[in-house]
Amino acid sequence: MKGYIGQSITEPILDYGPPINIIDLDDGRRAYQWNIVESGIIPISGPNTTTYVPYADSCIHTLTARKVGTDYIVEEHRQTSVFCD
Repeated sequence: MKGYIGQSITEPILDYGPPINIIDLDDGRRAYQWNIVESGIIPISGPNTTTYVPYADSCIHTLTARKVGTDYIVEEHRQTSVFCD
């Protein structure tokens, strides 16, 4: 989501859907949050077989944006963990 810095907040909304939270900050900015879940299957090889184990990781991504005219422009990206993409 770092690629949205400098762009309208409309861009991530179009790509990820509506945020789960919108928070008005004391300095006039807004924080927009998305819960992004990544899931898949990890193969684990044994001596004679391969077992597939499902996984799911949930990360909260926050974009802060400042009002410019009638729009909000993204200034910063935060995430809940360094392991989130």
